[in-house]
Amino acid sequence: MAIAGGVAAVVAALVVGLSAAHALSLLGIPDPGPLTTYGLPALRALADLSAALTVGALLFAAFLAPPQPGGLLDVGGYRAVRRASYFAVAWACCAALLVPLTVSDTTGQPVGDVLRPEQLWRAIDQIDLAEAWRTTAVFALIVAVGCRIALRWRWTPVLFGASVVTMMPLALTGHSSSGGSHDVATNSLILHLVAAAVWVGGLFAVLAYAMRGGAHTGLAARRFSLVATVAFVVIGVSGVINSWVRVPADELFDTTYGRLVLAKAAALLILGCVGFLQRRAALPALAADPRSRGALIRFGGVEALIFAATMGLAVGLGRTPPPAPRSIPTPAEVELGYDLAGPPTATRLLVDWRFDLIFGTAAIVLAVLYLLGVRRLRARGDSWPVGRTLAWLSGCAVLLLATSSGIGRYSPAMFSVHMGQHMALSMLAPILLALGGAVTLALRALPPSGRDAPPGPREWILAAVHNPVSRVLTHPIVASVIFVGGFYALYMGGIYDSFVDSHAAHLLMNIHFLLSGYLFYWVVIGIDPKPRQVEPLTKLAMVFGSLPFHAFFGIALMSMTTVMGGWFFRGLGLDWHSDLLADQRTGGSFAWASGEIPLVVVMLALLVQWSRSDARLAKRTDRAADRDNDAELSAHNAMYAELAKRDREVRK
Repeated sequence: MAIAGGVAAVVAALVVGLSAAHALSLLGIPDPGPLTTYGLPALRALADLSAALTVGALLFAAFLAPPQPGGLLDVGGYRAVRRASYFAVAWACCAALLVPLTVSDTTGQPVGDVLRPEQLWRAIDQIDLAEAWRTTAVFALIVAVGCRIALRWRWTPVLFGASVVTMMPLALTGHSSSGGSHDVATNSLILHLVAAAVWVGGLFAVLAYAMRGGAHTGLAARRFSLVATVAFVVIGVSGVINSWVRVPADELFDTTYGRLVLAKAAALLILGCVGFLQRRAALPALAADPRSRGALIRFGGVEALIFAATMGLAVGLGRTPPPAPRSIPTPAEVELGYDLAGPPTATRLLVDWRFDLIFGTAAIVLAVLYLLGVRRLRARGDSWPVGRTLAWLSGCAVLLLATSSGIGRYSPAMFSVHMGQHMALSMLAPILLALGGAVTLALRALPPSGRDAPPGPREWILAAVHNPVSRVLTHPIVASVIFVGGFYALYMGGIYDSFVDSHAAHLLMNIHFLLSGYLFYWVVIGIDPKPRQVEPLTKLAMVFGSLPFHAFFGIALMSMTTVMGGWFFRGLGLDWHSDLLADQRTGGSFAWASGEIPLVVVMLALLVQWSRSDARLAKRTDRAADRDNDAELSAHNAMYAELAKRDREVRK
């Protein structure tokens, strides 16, 4: 690992020294000195490698190596979590050191001149990249502390998710967050960085486990092989998209940025070939003899070194300015990443698509996985209700339309369209997804691991459903507060007005809309297993209790006299979008009226579920009566006869 870190740092410094530094000087950026020029890319490479190692170690502990039967981490998982804590500390230290180096690089001043506390803290708030490094340092320390106190497996998925979240501040800054098509570039970079960290870090974790003679090396290698294959596809596709956005095809060979893109693509192809050879050689050898780890270690070691060099190359690419745009972007293109052809007509909302790489991809993947599950059930002769399939696919279609059609395109520019998207993501798609019963389908389609066997995806799903956190979240009051309270916190609390220009904020808002709605309707009408049972009357109370708050929210929006995010909407320079207050009131009317359709769907779903529940209860009662010749009814009749006899005796 130390060798890999040295390779990554040296390659990054060399690339910057040979090409990127010259490109920056041509742009007129002052030279901050050799310490910043060469130290920043080397330290950035070490930070990226530390991040990948943290993510990979937690991925290994969570999903590649099984825990002990009681839920405690086994030796391999415990060591992986402890290594993750050391890597997270290194990640935090690199991030903290990169704060003054970033300020020095941006201002063109030597590091010694920017280390004065009053100047440094003032500069951090004005430089997005420096602020991102500061946030990363804090988050990485939190992950490190969590890794030090985690002893049970159930915390490792949480820590893995936290480590991925810690990568987001850097993913949302830099070249991809500015310029034309920065929405596509940022989304592709998020997928690219996460997939790369999972692949690189997972590989190092598996190698460390194999070199220590881990008992489940074969299982870890097989699971990681699938993860690496998916990561390779994601890295390749997202890399092509990001490069297509940043550099035209005819400038790939003529610019420094283009040549570095080609070099990185060549490295990715080499990595894919090495990974393929490893899969062909190492996995069969481990299947034949679990102690035969030689092929895995040899191929994995070569792959790790190539990865380290590739990460250094990526850092150099990030330090190299992309080619200048060929036309002057409009204010809308600067803020949104794209232009709008005109006001949102029905035709434009339906056909003027801009595919969302995060939510559009999620909708397609969720639909495909669901259909694969149904196919597996039917292949073995089991049935699955067509209505559930239609509900799930319809929910995925709503998610796709709300984020990738003209609705998603106009949503950041108009409050009314944004509110329509909000209602679709929080009030319509979650209902359909909850009725799809994806958890039930997964539990039926996935094979159980069996007694004394390492837990697999089916056991992970059961652990996610039946845990204390899920029990708290599915409490009717908690689920209702999260669902309804989000409306008021986002809009009445000033969050939307403050972050309306942030792409990251829009991603987080869409995630909140979707998950809070799914949680609420999972409790109310969901057919999947839940950690707690909710009475039908309580479900009705949740629905009717949330309606007034939802109506009040819509009325409050229609009654406002100030425009939320008006400073941003005016800055877009859309001459056809001038009456911002009327548009906001239209959005409020959408919020007020949209509660009726979900109410009808929910009531119908509850009625159908109750009628089916009564029918199932009647069938069980009839079967029990057939088995014991209606013994229960006979016992009741005998009891009533005895009571009547006693009454007659009392009267006498």
